[in-house]
Amino acid sequence: MLNLVWLKSFTTLVHHRSFQAAARHLGIAQPTLSQHIQKLEEQLDALLVRRSKSGCEPTRAALALMPIAQSMLRLEQRAREAVGGTGLRVGASSNIGIYLLQPHVRAFRDAATAPEVDLVIDNNPAIGSQLTRGELDIAIMEWWHPKPGFRAIGWRQEPMVLITPPDHPCAGMQVIDREMLSGMTLLGGEPGTGTGRILANFFGHSGPFPSVAMQLGSTEAVKQAVKAGLGVSLVMAACVSEEVRAGTLRAIPVSHSGLSKSLMVISPESLAGHPPVSEFIRHLCH
Repeated sequence: MLNLVWLKSFTTLVHHRSFQAAARHLGIAQPTLSQHIQKLEEQLDALLVRRSKSGCEPTRAALALMPIAQSMLRLEQRAREAVGGTGLRVGASSNIGIYLLQPHVRAFRDAATAPEVDLVIDNNPAIGSQLTRGELDIAIMEWWHPKPGFRAIGWRQEPMVLITPPDHPCAGMQVIDREMLSGMTLLGGEPGTGTGRILANFFGHSGPFPSVAMQLGSTEAVKQAVKAGLGVSLVMAACVSEEVRAGTLRAIPVSHSGLSKSLMVISPESLAGHPPVSEFIRHLCH
């Protein structure tokens, strides 16, 4: 069993790259910190830190251990919060966390009896991984592959729109039809959000499909690329409401129904009776 105190000392040392600074941050003596690292190295039978006059550097083994140690420490914190009923850790995929969820979190936290909410925003695959590792109580995601032990419910349907710069030939269109959309080249955004599955369902598995140029990694990057005239893209309507109001982007609905994302709220079945979890889901979905 890995000692969590030693792991805390290890992660702090890797962060500060200095025994003196890490010991000061932890509020312990430097020899105590050195002892923690030595014991951890002995337990793992691996060198974790190379010391030098200028500080210290993590080894390859340390870099491999780091994400696991951080995950174990987060789980310890989650266990304390769950037992004490003092906190709620909610994860959201980037688009949901940035453009949709935060007003709901604020309204929930404003209630006198509400627990403290820690909101984590990351890409869709990362949020799914954190949920399955037990680091989140609830996740709100654009795509979720069902897994035993987890309960998923629908939150809302969010329509997809074609975004263009104001001077694009399509900018004056009120709607765009499926046939015209299928012949376009779209800028790609964040991977793992299920957009490919949505397009396959919308256009049929035999196509034709829009082609994808670039893979820009986030909706914010996509919006900036569209503003710069590099292309057009499909995004959730809520992601561009401010730009549409400001006139820096045009959002064109699709004339055929069905091009939308089903946003999901997922939580472990083991937490179904945990009041902070059930209260937050009730607040969000009703």
